Amino acid sequence: MQPNRPPSAAYANYVLALLSLVYVVNFIDRQILAMLIVPIKEEFGVSDTALGLLSGFAFALLYTLAGIPIARWADRSSRTRIITLALTVWSATTAACGLARSFVELALLRVLVGIGEAGGNPPSHSLIADYFPPHRRATALSIYAWGVYIGSAIAFLAGGYLVTNYSWRTAFMVVGLPGLLLAALVTFTVREPARGASEERSAATAQPGFGEVLRYLMTQRSFLFIVLGASIQSLSGYGVLTWGPTFLHRVHAMPWTEIGVWLGWIIGLAGCAGAYAGGRLADRLGARDAAWYMRLPALQSLLGVPFVLGFALLPAQRDSMLAFIPFYALGAMYVGPMFSMVQGLVPLRMRATASALLLFVVNLVGLGLGPLSVGLLNDYVFGAAHGELAIRYSMLVIGVLGGAASLLFWQASRTLAADLARQRG
Repeated sequence: MQPNRPPSAAYANYVLALLSLVYVVNFIDRQILAMLIVPIKEEFGVSDTALGLLSGFAFALLYTLAGIPIARWADRSSRTRIITLALTVWSATTAACGLARSFVELALLRVLVGIGEAGGNPPSHSLIADYFPPHRRATALSIYAWGVYIGSAIAFLAGGYLVTNYSWRTAFMVVGLPGLLLAALVTFTVREPARGASEERSAATAQPGFGEVLRYLMTQRSFLFIVLGASIQSLSGYGVLTWGPTFLHRVHAMPWTEIGVWLGWIIGLAGCAGAYAGGRLADRLGARDAAWYMRLPALQSLLGVPFVLGFALLPAQRDSMLAFIPFYALGAMYVGPMFSMVQGLVPLRMRATASALLLFVVNLVGLGLGPLSVGLLNDYVFGAAHGELAIRYSMLVIGVLGGAASLLFWQASRTLAADLARQRG
């Protein structure tokens, strides 16, 4: 059998740009809630713990559970069609959140948003792996990861404006509906590449069973430590990001529009710069020694700790925000190397499933527990002594915890080269 020919560089870049735009919409719809916590609490009269559940587990539980069967589907079927369907579902249900008549209805709609968004990342990662060869893949996936930072930036900027001038209901509707138009663009312009095209390989074998995938991944020691490290990093990141606007409002008395502008620009610029730098450095250093794909995330996790201390504890608003810039840039550097290595550690027809299993654990711990942990710490640990200022100490605990990911990423680096060689050979 003749090996597959790789797609043209120009078309590969177009697909990457479009999938990145889909990911932008994904994160706008996901993160808009962070700017709406206070007005939702005021309307429905719920606790910080309930809001932590809404922004965390209500979204994350079925997001993570649905991701695995959707990824199995993507490993044997059209990935572009799955992305189109998923984008349609999460966009429509995000808009419908603006019509919720109770807190329970809002939570159920966020569950549906999570189910839709579960169909975005695994097939996109698999497509990008077939459009970009291994030596460019970490950079490509870092650019794809810009969706996190651009989407979050737009969510904060638009959320601050909409909640100040209109309402939280209007905010959900405005950010949800454009995704329906983007779904049509994906349908008509993104071609489904042959699996293995970027490596001129062929996925001639049938899709392995789910148990076989799990057993294979359990033999990849580096994969296990990547998952553990990313989970801790994600718990810290989602906790700080979700409650960051509320922290600035309660502790520094910042108005919502100002919060949106500050966080929007910082997350957009620092996040994209950190993600791109992480991918480029990993591809450059990893060409000489593959261990650097995980050594870099290990260093970045450790270096971020002093800056999250400054964000939580510095008394002046401006100093706090300035400390947030390097914290967020460093926190973005691990994303491209992480996703690239997961794609490289598994055979062709395991790629979407491996991505989904990574996201299953990372999002259940990070997206599920991160926001919930801050809410619980606010209500039950620091609330009695500090009242509204309890969030300062909750953010401190969750932020510093992210430094523990350094040890786990370093452990992953020790066996990474051997695990990659075993898969390729």
